Amino acid sequence: MARTPAIVLIGFMGAGKTTGARMIASALRARTIDTDKRIEKDVGMTIPQYFGRHGEAAFREIEERITLEVLDAADGAVVSLGGGTLASEKVREALREHTVVLLHVSLPTAWRRAKRSSRPLAKDREAFEARYHERQAIYEQVADVILPEVDRQLLKPAIPVIRSARDARGAQLLWAHTDSGGYPVWFRPGLLRDLPPWPLPDSSRRIAITDEHVAEHHAGRLPGLAGLIEFPPGEEHKTLATCERVWGALIAQGATRADHVVAVGGGVVGDLAGFVASTFQRGIPVVQVPTTLVAQVDSAYGGKTGVDLPSAKNYVGAYHQPAAVMVDPDVLETLPREELAAGYAEVVKTALIAGGALWEHVASGAPVDPLTVMRCARTKLQVVADDERDGGRRQVLNLGHTVGHAIETVTDYRRYRHGEAVGLGLLAALRLSGQDALRDQVAALLNNAGLPTTMDPAIDVDVVQEATTRDKKRLGSAPVPFVVVREPGDVRYGQQLAAKDVRGAIAELAG
Repeated sequence: MARTPAIVLIGFMGAGKTTGARMIASALRARTIDTDKRIEKDVGMTIPQYFGRHGEAAFREIEERITLEVLDAADGAVVSLGGGTLASEKVREALREHTVVLLHVSLPTAWRRAKRSSRPLAKDREAFEARYHERQAIYEQVADVILPEVDRQLLKPAIPVIRSARDARGAQLLWAHTDSGGYPVWFRPGLLRDLPPWPLPDSSRRIAITDEHVAEHHAGRLPGLAGLIEFPPGEEHKTLATCERVWGALIAQGATRADHVVAVGGGVVGDLAGFVASTFQRGIPVVQVPTTLVAQVDSAYGGKTGVDLPSAKNYVGAYHQPAAVMVDPDVLETLPREELAAGYAEVVKTALIAGGALWEHVASGAPVDPLTVMRCARTKLQVVADDERDGGRRQVLNLGHTVGHAIETVTDYRRYRHGEAVGLGLLAALRLSGQDALRDQVAALLNNAGLPTTMDPAIDVDVVQEATTRDKKRLGSAPVPFVVVREPGDVRYGQQLAAKDVRGAIAELAG
């Protein structure tokens, strides 16, 4: 008789795998198996004691044997594995038969928890950090589902979706948690050719909103569409006037609150379609299908929607979390070279925020591959999980955007693509951070990608500086706060900077 695949929790020391396994098992009325406890029962002593007497190599042999026995007999159980178990190739192969769930834990949190324990591999901080980074790549390769670092009880809404991961045709599930509610992010090259389970019932009609360029390439690839609404491409069309036309088209197509919007496109489409969905009949669901690099690494996640005003970017909008995000890196093959380059600026920004392996990969000048896109998405999702509505840490995502948005505004959203303006803004932010060498490094990366590193000299520096003072992050009478970089992985928000320094950083862009 065929056995039911298990749900297997993996993650680094301190990730909370035992607690997470109990929560999931309780919801599914399944039994739990903790391989560390099985090992201790088998050897008749604690793991730290066994480590001390016999060493790590002997422990890994027993760990592999017992883990394989557990996985072979799990039959629908929820299993938690030790942090180093996946070093075994045999274990990794056995996990192919099960649903593997990675519980993310940040390095600072993992160290804080582990150093208070008797864990034998948590004695030396430097070795601990090296082991953490080494294991992350293995975890990412094996995981079917990745959950963010939040209170594990807050992840209960993810459990039904985790169960459906076996039917997702190989798509990886990144769970997005926010205070407003969670949603699935399905990720796989070729995803649009073979969609995972749709997040809304068949009775909810799918009405796609896209721009005229994207419609030619991708709108017809989505099955089951009840309607299609197009508008002209470009940031200059991200306006209330366009929204009014789209609202009217939804009415003409008989849309109701029982239906939902599918936003197919880049940042402009995602922002505008999300805002339309948030306001139509006081809110209907939206599924984001990002088709540009900017959208896949950043704008499709987090629920920020909105449109531009002539005097300021993204000044009218709402937080409206998607019902799901469907990410297919293969669609990027249809992008013009200039659009890919523009998206690269957001990749660099996200890597500076993340630090670690993502920054090392990007800083090496390596091409943007699906793994890079996925790691950028994970970074954005974790930041939003920590702070949904820009009350604190989420502001780090504005790195480079204060000056970048100002440049877009004063040029009527026509001179630069969003990513091109953000790239210029990044250089200004790094100068304001006092990171001269890092600025030179980023400038070389942007230049190699075909992005501008100097501003059109016809643009008035003082007008750009004045536009920064209208940035939507400004509160009350205080100057607009900036985001600065101490080092990759250490980005600070809410920094007040002298006006002369801001002007100097902008003037440098003008050459």
